[in-house]
Amino acid sequence: MDERAAIPPGLPKPNPTTSYWQDPPADIASHRSSHALPASASVVIIGSGITGSSLAYHLLSQSSASNIVLLEARTACSGATGRNGGHTKCASYRSFLSNVETHGVQEAVRIAKFEYNTMRAVHDFAREHAIDCDSWQGDSVDVIYDEDEWRLANDAVARLQEALGPDEPAARYILWNAGQVEERFLTPNTLGAVSYEAGSLSAYKFVVGVLKLALNKGLNLQTGTPATSIRRADSGWLVKTPRGDIAAEKVVLATNGYTAHLYPAFQGVIVPLRGHVVAQRPGLGLPKPSLGSTYSFIYRGSYEYMIPRPPGSKYAGDIVIGGGSTVKANLGMDEFGCTDDDVVDTIVSTYLGSCTKEYFSHHWGEDDPDGRVRRTWSGIMGYSSDGFPFVGEMDLGLFVAASFQGHGMVLCFLCTKALSITMNREEDDTLQQWFPKAFRFSQERLMKRIQGRLHAVLPKGAEDKSVE
Repeated sequence: MDERAAIPPGLPKPNPTTSYWQDPPADIASHRSSHALPASASVVIIGSGITGSSLAYHLLSQSSASNIVLLEARTACSGATGRNGGHTKCASYRSFLSNVETHGVQEAVRIAKFEYNTMRAVHDFAREHAIDCDSWQGDSVDVIYDEDEWRLANDAVARLQEALGPDEPAARYILWNAGQVEERFLTPNTLGAVSYEAGSLSAYKFVVGVLKLALNKGLNLQTGTPATSIRRADSGWLVKTPRGDIAAEKVVLATNGYTAHLYPAFQGVIVPLRGHVVAQRPGLGLPKPSLGSTYSFIYRGSYEYMIPRPPGSKYAGDIVIGGGSTVKANLGMDEFGCTDDDVVDTIVSTYLGSCTKEYFSHHWGEDDPDGRVRRTWSGIMGYSSDGFPFVGEMDLGLFVAASFQGHGMVLCFLCTKALSITMNREEDDTLQQWFPKAFRFSQERLMKRIQGRLHAVLPKGAEDKSVE
């Protein structure tokens, strides 16, 4: 792992794969608010995914709104947010016991509530601002195939519900036995399942909507403008780009897996991890117009996650599934440190294109006559040593919001809300109550090097997914 973590992330690849969500590209994909790069700004945000876009919106919505420039190396929302699997899913029970062990019950409860509230906030925001992003809210189901994972799930759900209380929405989990799982969710040969509130959307369309709202509030968006370095300057910070330099009072790194490129102290602390996603036409035996839940398929050491496209959306009923890296040699360790989202790994993509029929078995039916796979793509996530994001001020006027562990849709939106409060020096006891201390940037956390995915321990070969 040390060797993989030592690979410099560099800048995003100039010609990445095109995700399902990015076709066709948004009308602001290559937007530049001004022909020339501004010479200065109050705030420069680097990165235009959900982190950078939502931070810009939060800052511009405050009474102290100032001159904000958002730099994007490629096209708008061309990074991880625009390449994900479409899930807004907390699965907080999966990390709850670990969080209790490392941070105590109170902080573990705060993290679970934060994830749930962020999930709800994203869908509420889309609805309130009429962002057309195929927002769907309902239940998700974690289908479990491994005995240890099933025992752990039962224990974790019980402990979480005890800690949060029976009336807390973030504690609503339902356990299903194997017979109920096949009958309700059409997945045979399981040990059981856990269902709970979740959702799905096109994160690309959501972020485009947020960016347009921010543009209407005065945001200066500059796509095709990679930040190549940052350094201290007399007035704050100087951001260098191929189009010129821009001086800023405050700079924010919303750069996720690429953060070490601009702040080398993060080398080995925030490590890129390439993920793969496949969009496919559903089997003819599955319900029409769409399955009624989103899914995860949990086996020994890892999992896949899957959404069906909701009724009324483009390609309604399509299945979008991600994960699969542990089917590779060495359990996919070579995906750490990899930022090649301009290609896909054929082993992983082939597996993702075939495993859905295995999971649904005879319920899948025949393949669509037009073929199963509609599109395959890759994207770059950012992982940290303790499994939490870094949010906060690193140096006077230099801020970070990065390393969202492939979990950004239930973390980023409220993380940037908290960061906007911090940036305006408006912190109070209220923020301390709802924002997890574990997420805050600290020099102590910066000293910890990554060993792997904290909540995805890989003890044995990932090929053993069945209880048969």
